Amino acid sequence: MNIQVGDVLEMKKTHPCSCKTFDVLRVGMDFKIRCQKCGHEIMVARSKIEKNIKKINGVSPYKI
Repeated sequence: MNIQVGDVLEMKKTHPCSCKTFDVLRVGMDFKIRCQKCGHEIMVARSKIEKNIKKINGVSPYKI
């Protein structure tokens, strides 16, 4: 999967704040993502992220 820093990911499951979209802050064996609604930053393993992605929306409207 070709995911880059700055992409917006739409996940299958929601964050506890009821948002499904996340900004990608770091890519590698682990991903660092930020919830677009509440701003919570999460480190998640690549394998877990790739299973839960519904859609990749391109570049984030927010500056990183």
